[in-house]
Amino acid sequence: MTLLALENVTVKYHRRTVIDGLNWQADAGKIYSIIGPNGCGKSTLLRTIAGHLKPERGTVRLDGRPIGSYSRRRLAQHLAMLQQSQERLPEITVRTLVGYGRFPHQPLWRGKRKEDEDIVEWAMAQTGVGHLADRRLSALSGGERQRVWFAMALAQKTRLLLLDEPTTYLDMSRQWEIMELIAELNRRHGITIVMVLHDINHAAACSDEIMVMRAGAVYAGGAPERVITAQTLGEVFGVDARVDRDAETGRLNCVIRGLRETADGPDRVFNLRERTG
Repeated sequence: MTLLALENVTVKYHRRTVIDGLNWQADAGKIYSIIGPNGCGKSTLLRTIAGHLKPERGTVRLDGRPIGSYSRRRLAQHLAMLQQSQERLPEITVRTLVGYGRFPHQPLWRGKRKEDEDIVEWAMAQTGVGHLADRRLSALSGGERQRVWFAMALAQKTRLLLLDEPTTYLDMSRQWEIMELIAELNRRHGITIVMVLHDINHAAACSDEIMVMRAGAVYAGGAPERVITAQTLGEVFGVDARVDRDAETGRLNCVIRGLRETADGPDRVFNLRERTG
């Protein structure tokens, strides 16, 4: 069932067309990754889906309704978004931050409810941060803090979760930890996830479908094995790549070998080994 649909969406930012006539849809219960070179419109697209930016033309629909027809409060009951850089809130505890996820569901004339407290405890347990409940955010590592933000989004109890580069600033092990958490939230709770990623191997390993963007439009879309090809990576990112499958895990594996030879670029593939001897 289609949960999210973008119909001929055009978005301008500072008078520049960033997204141009984009059409795309996402089915409920799947994980989607958006990849593409810097400046192609990935984060702008995510902010448009979230209702933070208004399209110049076209329509974004959630559950068949235009995003613009939802009140901010009602929209927050249907989708949550974690942006690339989160506001630092060093003087609050983990439990307090996770509790913020309940605001869209709380009656304006009432305070905290037992139901909200139970959901906060549940969200912290699901993301493995229950033992940190009374710690302040400033005392946490980057990976722990990222899990707390996920707990807040999970407490929001939405069907759609938007993630803008969720592994930014994390080391390699923490990146895979977060990717496994994303996959687990999808499997266990059926949350539809749309995320912007830079790491192509992360996208290939964790996504049901991948959208490749170039210059504000969809260049390719579909299952990872259909989209992550040497030809696509060469034409979109300008790199010479090898794409194969890991013999043990069966996952697609992308290795960048150098820059792709182009008519207006290098006259051959630039190989780092040649430079380092």
